[in-house]
Amino acid sequence: MGDPRSTAFESGEVPDRSAAVTSTGGDAPTSDLAGTPDDADDSFDTPDPTAERDRIRAFLDDAVAAANAEGVVVNLSGGLDSTVTAALAVEALGADRVYGLILPCNKVGAPHARDAEALADALGIDHDTVHLQPLFAQFGAVAPDRFDLHDEPIRSGNAIARLRMAMAYLAANATNRLVCGTTNRSEHLLGYVTKHGDGAADLLPLGHLYKTDVRALAEKLDVPEFVVEKPPTAGFLPGQRDADDLGAPYDVIDAVLRLGVDRGLAAEAIADRLASGVDEETVTDLLARHRASAHKRTAPPMPTRRRD
Repeated sequence: MGDPRSTAFESGEVPDRSAAVTSTGGDAPTSDLAGTPDDADDSFDTPDPTAERDRIRAFLDDAVAAANAEGVVVNLSGGLDSTVTAALAVEALGADRVYGLILPCNKVGAPHARDAEALADALGIDHDTVHLQPLFAQFGAVAPDRFDLHDEPIRSGNAIARLRMAMAYLAANATNRLVCGTTNRSEHLLGYVTKHGDGAADLLPLGHLYKTDVRALAEKLDVPEFVVEKPPTAGFLPGQRDADDLGAPYDVIDAVLRLGVDRGLAAEAIADRLASGVDEETVTDLLARHRASAHKRTAPPMPTRRRD
């Protein structure tokens, strides 16, 4: 592993721009839990970023060695999770063992792709940009008419996510590398991933960290400020944001999941414990989303084997 006192971004010129922020018109993430009682904060058990940095670096090093792989492939979106993942991989393995794929599929994704290219250059990793629009258009053209993707944002978004992962595994197969996913615990627990799309990977180094934990880790890694300030988005539609899709910003989501999933509190108790701006309906909806997406967190079911 690299020098623990340095960061992956020290090796290159760090970009200070973000077309993606201005294109969405968004503001930097702000906490909706400013009025959270002190005892609620104490119960969250937020991890230490320095310890997590060391832990994830060791995890990546061990996983690649155990698989006898040459390195990892990371799909880079220009956002927080993929940037943190790539930076940690560079620290753990070295820049020459990390390959980045940048896979825009529409005009909305173009500014994010330019950010991803600049970040990859700053990290010093080999990378390619592949525009998926022609592939997606051909995919839609050959699909049966009954499964039309036109004006179906969820259906088309899932298809694009699966095409991206197909490209990542092509690269991994060709170079004897592992596909390093970028999903965090917030997305994982809410099922805010595409099955066999961004939810598919050989390893998930951020899978145990909530989005707010990833932000804290990004600061430790010297991730450029514009990346941390970007409004989280899937990038499929103009103005689309995670907070709109999920019904709350990640500050609220993470607090609810820490109390509801990790500690087993009921919706009413969670709402009482958090700030006055977090109503019980929001808490109930988030916990319902967690339960409904359980199938995304388990292996496909199969009949039990008969014992004669």
